[in-house]
Amino acid sequence: MGSGLRPGRDRPRPPQLTGLAPVGSRQPRALILGSFPGRASLADGKYYAHPRNQFWPIMAELFGFGAQLPYQQRLAHLAARRIALWDVLASARRVGSADARIETSSMRSNDIAGLFDSTCPPVAVALNGGFAGRAWQRYLDANRPVAQLLADATVMVMPSTSPAYASKSKDAKLEQWRQLARVLDRVDN
Repeated sequence: MGSGLRPGRDRPRPPQLTGLAPVGSRQPRALILGSFPGRASLADGKYYAHPRNQFWPIMAELFGFGAQLPYQQRLAHLAARRIALWDVLASARRVGSADARIETSSMRSNDIAGLFDSTCPPVAVALNGGFAGRAWQRYLDANRPVAQLLADATVMVMPSTSPAYASKSKDAKLEQWRQLARVLDRVDN
């Protein structure tokens, strides 16, 4: 005797999950935007909390701090460089942590424009992975004034730092993420 559930039809939908608040600089020159926090990040209330995520080791290498520092100190180092962290999506339905498992119809964007002063928009937007890049484009398509405001910003779709994206080594990812540091160095000089 079966359970009476029809596969794919009668399964309960996953709950609508809510992401994390922005952290880092309150007047960012650069935004680093992921797609949506994974389970470890949501559970800990900290960005890139999965122990195998390469985000913090890469940031530590780029900006000269210890990857093992307490979370608040790592955030302070990014804030000192006027970098803010957030996600393109404010909420979504997803089973597990993989971006591929996000239900597209459930995606709700964050108010990214509210994160910066329109008189001094960021000079760089680094998107952590291809899904974040696609979600960002969808956000810009729905928010033309923001797209115009960021027309002069360098927008970079970087390789995902997620442990799920293992086809590139940490060193190869780091080399591509160096583009963000170079953009910020040009602005500082």
